[in-house]
Amino acid sequence: MPPAAKPCKPLSTLGLIALSVLVGVIASLGAVLFRALIALFHNLLFLGSFSFSYDANIHTPASPWGPLVILVPVIGAACVAFLVSRFAPETRGHGVPEVMDAIYYNKGFIRPVVAVIKSLASALSIGSGGSVGREGPIIQIGSAFGSTIAQLLELPVWQRITMIAAGAGGGIAATFNTPLGGVLFAMEILLHEVSVKTLVPVAIATATATYVGRLFFGVHPSFVIPAFEVPYFHLTNPLVLLTYLGLGLLAGAMSAVYIRSIYDCEDLFARLVPNNYYLRHMLGMLPVGILLYLLLLTTGHYYVEGVGYSTVQSILIGDLNRPGLLVILFVLKLLATALALGSGASGGIFSPALFLGATMGGAYGVILHYFLPGLEISPPAFAVAGMAGMVGGSTGAAIAAIVMVLEMTLDYSVAIPITLTVAISYAVRTILCRESIYTLKLARRGHFMPEAFHTNVHRLQRAREVMERRLLPVAAAANLVQFARLTAEHPAVDWYLVTDGETVTGIVAKESALEVLCRAGLRTTMADLVQQDYIVIGGQATLFDVMARMRAAGASVALVTDPGTPLTVDRVRGIIGKQRIADVVAGTFEFFSEEESDECRIELPGRPPR
Repeated sequence: MPPAAKPCKPLSTLGLIALSVLVGVIASLGAVLFRALIALFHNLLFLGSFSFSYDANIHTPASPWGPLVILVPVIGAACVAFLVSRFAPETRGHGVPEVMDAIYYNKGFIRPVVAVIKSLASALSIGSGGSVGREGPIIQIGSAFGSTIAQLLELPVWQRITMIAAGAGGGIAATFNTPLGGVLFAMEILLHEVSVKTLVPVAIATATATYVGRLFFGVHPSFVIPAFEVPYFHLTNPLVLLTYLGLGLLAGAMSAVYIRSIYDCEDLFARLVPNNYYLRHMLGMLPVGILLYLLLLTTGHYYVEGVGYSTVQSILIGDLNRPGLLVILFVLKLLATALALGSGASGGIFSPALFLGATMGGAYGVILHYFLPGLEISPPAFAVAGMAGMVGGSTGAAIAAIVMVLEMTLDYSVAIPITLTVAISYAVRTILCRESIYTLKLARRGHFMPEAFHTNVHRLQRAREVMERRLLPVAAAANLVQFARLTAEHPAVDWYLVTDGETVTGIVAKESALEVLCRAGLRTTMADLVQQDYIVIGGQATLFDVMARMRAAGASVALVTDPGTPLTVDRVRGIIGKQRIADVVAGTFEFFSEEESDECRIELPGRPPR
């Protein structure tokens, strides 16, 4: 539950921009620290050395522990279970759903301890060989930073949520060197409102975080793809484009399998080990350890360990191009990720999705190249498109997936095939599995996320355009008989201005006034029933401002008036009650409804109406 409400102190535009820079710096430093922790735990647990040097794009050498390396993921699981269960249960899992939940169901409040525990727990999960990614943790870490700063400054809800999105976008941008992708991810997944006032702070934070991140990690992309020896996409050859259509269909189906595998595995562990998180997670990571050791014995590499970027890099440079092995690695990575997250690991789903997409797309490309040599297909190009297809299909962040993969590879020549693959993948996944990998977790607990951003058309309307103009004055001294006579003469009027001479002293609603007067008798006058819970606004005020001011004042009605004081009858132009607001808002639904309205129906000459 969010803390008790405090008076808000909204920042000015310049203040919010300055705070965005600070959040970007903190988020990037959090990403640097997080990656350093991953390196430390990885080197300690796998290699027995104390070092912060670790390149995830290079395969981990064989551990000196021999067969005992099987226990490394189990030891990591025990440490993760201790941290999560003892200090911050919300850090369990892939992190992004918890941030979304905080935004939509907790007014943007995230506990500060989340940043610390998530850093340690996820670094242990990844460093000990868990098949999870860095994206979820860094989003939760950056979001916790943004929320904490906003809470300390006692910012209003919209600015607090904006800082959460800024911290998340900044963390992504810094750790993956994807400034545009960070902005788009925050926009598609986290932001409650897309406007200049929210996007600019997020963009500033991601730009700042990218700059600071490059000071530590360098300016190079996440993956390096050598120059292709043959062209792999010709605008004049539509058959090549059709092959990406097939890849999109495959990616969409596999995205649905990926989503279901994680949550089905989670349900399985919950049934088998219902009340012991330690035992559940350790049992889940034991087969992962066995899997890593068997892969080392049979192939020479751990392959599915950790974020798996070394495997992705091998596919993109063409070293890993046997379709049979690629399919096996796809299945094993899917299994390892489901076991890790299903049993309670702390880590993201983005990196495993990249691995799955690269192996799937690479195998698909190699097979096509073998059977259709005339198309001059390059398997690495299909691996890149597969990466985007799996990320976009599983997360629902389709635009962010396209841009992030392009930024991570810096190969913009494959933009058209990637866009087609992601679009088809997203469509297929929504048919097979309505919820994304993020929203399904929340839907299972009854917390549903918005499916689309809608322009609030009613926010554009002015008070003078929507106000109820039918209202009459009634003297404060009027009794039941007099008021009943007035209502009978004007049956369409629902609101009355209670007056003392020409001065308005309050308002009454017809139905409630008649009901009370009938019970109380003739001695009760309008002065006894007058309502003071109203605000006074000008005709140029937007309906959104009217609603905001009514809520802030605890008012049920707004009087639309001409400027000036005192409040007299001749200055009142109309009235806006809650029912009128509801009617206006409901009237805008036709902009977004999938149902046909009468206005859509055009009757053609000679054709009978339906």
